[in-house]
Amino acid sequence: MNRFSIRDIEKLTGIKAHTLRVWEQRYQYDFSKRKEGGHRYYDGEDLKKILRLSFLYKRGNKISSLLEIDQEQLASYCLQDLNAGIHAEPFRQLLESVSNFDEETFNQVVHLQVLHNGLQKTMLEILFPLLNLIGNNWLCDRVIPAQEHFCSELVMKKLLLAIDGLEPVYAENNRTVLLFTPIGESHEIPILFMQYLLKKNGSKCVYYGKNADIQVLKDICEVHHPSHLYFHLITHLDDCPLEKYLQELLSHFPDKKIVAAGPAMENQSLPSQPSFTWLKDCEAMLKFAAADQVNSWVPHY
Repeated sequence: MNRFSIRDIEKLTGIKAHTLRVWEQRYQYDFSKRKEGGHRYYDGEDLKKILRLSFLYKRGNKISSLLEIDQEQLASYCLQDLNAGIHAEPFRQLLESVSNFDEETFNQVVHLQVLHNGLQKTMLEILFPLLNLIGNNWLCDRVIPAQEHFCSELVMKKLLLAIDGLEPVYAENNRTVLLFTPIGESHEIPILFMQYLLKKNGSKCVYYGKNADIQVLKDICEVHHPSHLYFHLITHLDDCPLEKYLQELLSHFPDKKIVAAGPAMENQSLPSQPSFTWLKDCEAMLKFAAADQVNSWVPHY
């Protein structure tokens, strides 16, 4: 059984521990379970409940009203919101093929979309929204982890084939980008997609993959001498706070440009050094891949 700390719950749901405590005290609602010693912990069902509340709360619903609704009804409300207006073809076909573990149909639909629209547009307009929807539908008990894994693996295969099939392009930007995810981040598809975009636009890439610690990055830099270190963060579950991790990267790699993207970077206290850039949206990520000038946007809290 999965067990999560309150810090994990904050990162996965976007709801602060203080906010959960206030809700518990005000509405006499306990979100957690307790060990024999009295310490709090959260299991997968607790996480699912809080994610449902977070999803609906951020869409303008009052928490007092949401806490009066049973979990089955909350799941139904989430499903209605998530699935509104997105059953057009080929989206529906892909959802159905994932539900049925139908690899042949999935590949056929994606292949046709790539032929007509190209991989970049297919990823941005169909496959990333599909992955988000499948992940969110877990809240509604409409998707099991095996289906999410099935879809992710098929998308990764498509990206790997596309990357391998790109003809070498020699640009004059003299960039070499090391791509990785930090310890605790297992989502690899976003950095594979960035590798595809970079290679397509003529930048050299060194691809490490997921769960890279600082020492591994240092060893790679000694061999390949990248100009940029790029990572994408969706869920930061490492024990090291994100602010401290970013400062460690800047300290260990003072001659590199550190570039970060992903939703876990939002609402964080980010470094203001010129060598750090946060790509805050898809447009900024595409500009970076194309070697266009990207202005970092650093929030201060």
